[in-house]
Amino acid sequence: MGQADRLRVFFNSIKGKIFTLFLVAFLAACGLTLLNVWTLAAVRERLHLSERYDDLSSAILEARRYEKNLVIYGGGDNLREGMAYLDRAETALSDLGEDIARAAGPEALESFRRTLGQYRRDFAALSPGQEDGKDGARVSGKGLVDQAEELIALRRARIHKTIFEVSLVPFAYLAIFLVFMVILIRVIAASLLRPLGLVRNIAERVAKGDFSPVDDGGGRHIVEVAGLLEALDRMALELAANQEDLLQARKMAALGTLTAGVAHEINNPLNNIALSAESLIETHGDALDDEAREIAGDILAQADRAGEIVRNLLDFSRSEKARFSPLDPAVVVKSSAALFKNQLLLSGLELRLDLPPGLPAVAGSLRHLQQVFLNLLQNAAQATPPGGHITVAGRVDGGFVRLAVRDDGRGIAPENLDHIFEPFFTTKDVGQGTGLGLAVTYSIVKRHGGRIEVESEPGKGATFVVCLPKAGEPAARPDGDEAGGDLGDVAGEEADSRPGDRP
Repeated sequence: MGQADRLRVFFNSIKGKIFTLFLVAFLAACGLTLLNVWTLAAVRERLHLSERYDDLSSAILEARRYEKNLVIYGGGDNLREGMAYLDRAETALSDLGEDIARAAGPEALESFRRTLGQYRRDFAALSPGQEDGKDGARVSGKGLVDQAEELIALRRARIHKTIFEVSLVPFAYLAIFLVFMVILIRVIAASLLRPLGLVRNIAERVAKGDFSPVDDGGGRHIVEVAGLLEALDRMALELAANQEDLLQARKMAALGTLTAGVAHEINNPLNNIALSAESLIETHGDALDDEAREIAGDILAQADRAGEIVRNLLDFSRSEKARFSPLDPAVVVKSSAALFKNQLLLSGLELRLDLPPGLPAVAGSLRHLQQVFLNLLQNAAQATPPGGHITVAGRVDGGFVRLAVRDDGRGIAPENLDHIFEPFFTTKDVGQGTGLGLAVTYSIVKRHGGRIEVESEPGKGATFVVCLPKAGEPAARPDGDEAGGDLGDVAGEEADSRPGDRP
């Protein structure tokens, strides 16, 4: 990721937005502070200039006072003092010339200079008893005073304007603070509150069992919220994927409890039937004809068959802990195939093993895993026509060892795929199976912390995939813990719940 991409991600995050917001507010505060300093400096400068304007006005007024004294009393002292004050006025005017030109214009400055020069000439020409000179000095002096007062009034207006501008700075601070708060509230509402409401709605929806993907309305979210929504989306998908397994495990737990009670209740009358048949044969065997002995033998055989089913049900519902140890997957599969060798020969099928060397060990019970693969191999053999092939392939899939059992049968009908792991589900004819084989297999695999999946298309065979965690890897929590532990061996056709005659 380039520098530009990292910056874009940063500024699209909560901390980036808050950082930007505070940076803008800080820069605005710095700008207002500088403006305040500048305006205060301007006020200080204008107050200083105001003092010079006062000096100019005072010098002119003092010159007018000596003008009166000179007209009334005469005397060289009044003339000298009046001219000294006019010199001061000219000095003040020289200092204030630039400011007067900026505030009132060059024309006003030039007019003031002319009036001051005229008054200076009129003042120098004054002498007692000369009315013409007195009138000229009085007129030019009054014009000079009026112009000075106009300049002072203009200067005061500028000072008042500057003070007013300075008084607006706190309100500018308040306005920036209000804008900052509004933007901050909008950022929090858009970046946090609205997404949190969306997260709450998603959580409530998931709590009600709705695991559909997250719908964020197509809006763009900040990085943290986008990551959270993505995680919630993955969680919903995982929950949806595991919901069927969870329901299956709960169903098996309830059925395990039910079948345990039923099996115990049935076992006693079956034992009585078997004992009665054995006693009949032993006690009255010589007195029975061939047909009666055959009937008694059938009673004994069917009682044994029912007893075997009861033992399978008890195995299915048992909750003992199995002892796990590291096992070589190749040993598990090959030992299971050896136990199934004779049935393969009788069925005219070929078993192919595709087990690469060096497969990681899995943690499990050899007897239970043999039962898993015996069930799967028997199901595959019953579904595959003579001359077909059964393949067991293994490979590593992340933290799991994946063992797939494939056959060349007619596959499983789509409407049956969701039910094949349910206890007592079978499409076989009555008496051909109990529907416990794949239910027991499912429970054993879950007990080992793994999972079992099925892939099938009608006419293209079926593949049962058993995924077992590597030895030493943290296994997933089995969903079917309540359904059984030490499940025991489930024999032959009694263990089969996958239809041998697939639709």
